[in-house]
Amino acid sequence: MARVAVDWGVRDLAAKSRVSTNTIARFERGDPLKESTVSAIRAALEAAGVEFIAENGGGAGVRLRQEPQ
Repeated sequence: MARVAVDWGVRDLAAKSRVSTNTIARFERGDPLKESTVSAIRAALEAAGVEFIAENGGGAGVRLRQEPQ
């Protein structure tokens, strides 16, 4: 969901995260990855404006950061 929210394809996220497209595909399938790889993917998405929402009874999620008005 986060990748789509910022209108990135798999190649875009791979390039921004500095990982391979195969790694992004594995991540999206839910395959286990090194923590450093997950952190790199998360950092790239957060830099693009994604906020990760913690589990709060309704499930974890993502949203786009709102720009200050």
